[in-house]
Amino acid sequence: MNVSVVVPVYNSSQILPDLVSRLEPVLESFGEEYELVLVNDGSRDESWEVICDLVLKHPWIRGVDLMRNYGQHNALLCGIREARHEAIVTMDDDLQHPPEEIPKLLAKLAEGYDVVYGPPLQERHGIFRDVASFITKSSLKATIGAGTARMASAFRAFRTQVRESFADYRGSFVSLDVLLTWGTTKFASVPVRHDMRKAGTSNYTLWKLVTHAFNMMTGFSTLPLQLASIIGFLFTIFGFVVLVFVVINYIVHGGSVPGFSFLACTIAIFSGVQLLMLGIFGEYLARIHFRSLDRPSSVVREIRDRRSGEQGAEDRTSRKAAEMP
Repeated sequence: MNVSVVVPVYNSSQILPDLVSRLEPVLESFGEEYELVLVNDGSRDESWEVICDLVLKHPWIRGVDLMRNYGQHNALLCGIREARHEAIVTMDDDLQHPPEEIPKLLAKLAEGYDVVYGPPLQERHGIFRDVASFITKSSLKATIGAGTARMASAFRAFRTQVRESFADYRGSFVSLDVLLTWGTTKFASVPVRHDMRKAGTSNYTLWKLVTHAFNMMTGFSTLPLQLASIIGFLFTIFGFVVLVFVVINYIVHGGSVPGFSFLACTIAIFSGVQLLMLGIFGEYLARIHFRSLDRPSSVVREIRDRRSGEQGAEDRTSRKAAEMP
C-alpha cells in the first residue's frame, strides 16, 4: 500500500530530524512508494529551514510552508490535499505518536475500513488537558455520534478516496474528524502506544481546546440551537407558572405579592437567558458571514520537494537565458 504521512509542524525544529530518522525504516518496510508531507504552520523557530534541509537530503520528503499560523486542522487539510498516495496517515510532530505504530493502523485499514484511529493505550496528559479533551470528545459526540467520537485521535489513517467528500470545502474553520464522516461510515480503531513529547511544550492549551470544541459544535452541528430552543421553552413555562402564582395570590389575598427581590431575580434570569440565546444565534450568523467571505482554510507560501526544486531551477535558468541580449 502506497502511503503519504502528513505532519503539521509548529515550532518543532528540534524534533523533526528524529521524526524523519524513525519514520524512514517504518515506511521502507512496506516496500511500496511513500512520502512525508511536512506542513509548516507559521512556526516562529527554524522549523521551515530544517524542513528545507530534510527535503534536500531525502527525496521522499515534501515541505509546505503556509503564509501564517492557521491551526492544526487547517494545516492537516492542506497537507492532505497535497498527498499523492492511496493511504494517508496523520500524526503530530512531537513524536507522541510513535512511527513504529503506523503498521497497526494500516493493517486494520487493509481489512476493509476507510478510516482507522489510533487512540492511546494510556492517556499521558495533565488534569486540565484531560478536562479539555473530555469537552472536545463531548462536542464530537454531539456532532458525529458517540461511536466515532470515542475512537477519535490525531493519530489516524484513511483512504485518500475519502478526501473527495470534502474536496470543495473552503470554510476557515476545519475539523478533520467531522469532514471524514462526510465521506464514509466505515470507522475502526486500534489502541496504540503514545509516548511523552520529546522536546518543547505542547502548543495546545486548555483555552484552545475549549475554543476548538465550541467552534466544532457551532460550525458543524445545530445542537446549540436546539439547546437554545429547549432552554427558552423551559423558562417560558417557568414564567407562566410565576404569572399564575402571582394572579392566584392576588385573588386570594386581595393584594400584590410582597417580595421585590424575587421579581428582580426572575427578571435578571430571563434577561441573562435571552442574552445567552442571542449570543448563540450570533455565533451562527457570524459563521454564515465568514462563509460568505469565502475565506480559504489556508494559503501556501511555498512548496519544496526534490522534483519541484529542480524544475524551479530549470525555469529560472531559462528565464535568465531569455533575458540575455
